[in-house]
Amino acid sequence: MSIWIKICGTTNLEDARLAVSAGGDALGFIFAPSPRRVIPEQVRRIIEQVKAPECIGLFVNETSDAIAKAFEEAALTGVQLHGDEPPDHVTSVRHRLRSIAPRARIIKSVRFTPQFASELMRFSEPGLVDAVLIDTFSPHARGGTGITFDWEQARDAVRRVHIPIIIAGGLTPENVQQVLAILEPWGVDSTSGLESKPGKKDVQKVHAFCAAIKNFRAAEAPQFAKEKL
Repeated sequence: MSIWIKICGTTNLEDARLAVSAGGDALGFIFAPSPRRVIPEQVRRIIEQVKAPECIGLFVNETSDAIAKAFEEAALTGVQLHGDEPPDHVTSVRHRLRSIAPRARIIKSVRFTPQFASELMRFSEPGLVDAVLIDTFSPHARGGTGITFDWEQARDAVRRVHIPIIIAGGLTPENVQQVLAILEPWGVDSTSGLESKPGKKDVQKVHAFCAAIKNFRAAEAPQFAKEKL
């Protein structure tokens, strides 16, 4: 089974083309406070010049009206709700976007906290979202910290849900095969682990990241699972 690859924190055309040429399935654009923050007009100019399979906008605690407006103006194909949005707000966003684009992908982020397992179940109800993204918790930032969470500790909760799971948080070319072996996710997402500086991707890291994923073999899982995180 192929692994869905999202290269997030895209800020410019050069990096967008790099991600697609390396084998990325989706470009991520951050519309929330961040060194990588972009605006709809900027994103649309990038999207019009690169043939990306998917273009996902990341939003934090935005209204459904604001998300729908940015979705249309930027010509996105999906959104990632990366804040404290409750299920009813996620439903509102889904209805708004699906009225614009019936195939819009809806992703909800859950951070790895002591309440992680219950939050994962909360957003795994059938028909609520297309996938749940698990990210590292930080009191200082919503994402892009470059820090991994405890994959072994998360494994049981991840395996109890029947919804596509995307793993983020400190993923790099060096550790991505390990998380694939331990959590067997549907997809992976990386931002800071593929940069030369905030907002600028590193060519070698992006290519190495995508190559590591595509070269991964499930038969290799035991050797990775035995390694300490």
